[in-house]
Amino acid sequence: MANRPAGTLYRGKVGMWSWVLHRITGVAIFFFLLVHVLDTALVRIDPAGYDAVIATYKTWYIGLGETGLVAAILFHSLNGIRIILIDFWRKGAKFQNVMFWVVIGLAVLLFLGFAPRHLINVFSHI
Repeated sequence: MANRPAGTLYRGKVGMWSWVLHRITGVAIFFFLLVHVLDTALVRIDPAGYDAVIATYKTWYIGLGETGLVAAILFHSLNGIRIILIDFWRKGAKFQNVMFWVVIGLAVLLFLGFAPRHLINVFSHI
């Protein structure tokens, strides 16, 4: 164990957590898009089924899921910009930790601008 280099990539540092969160949010967004394409396709196949699915989307638990989806999109998109900067900016790797916390800060700030209004809409229909 003493021969293991300190601070290598993917050993619990910011880079590892950024990588994990990017993959998780990417998969979540992918499945949302898959469901969205399938439910939209229903309008041509079974209009009544489409209406039933849309009615389900107006429930409070789907509204909470939408809140999580927006959080995932915010992090994933901002972290994608961070990854581009790391890849194409000469000093990107040097500032990758700082950029991660900027991504988190911006995502939280934007999310706090969205969530209260959205949740008011979600829970006002109960």
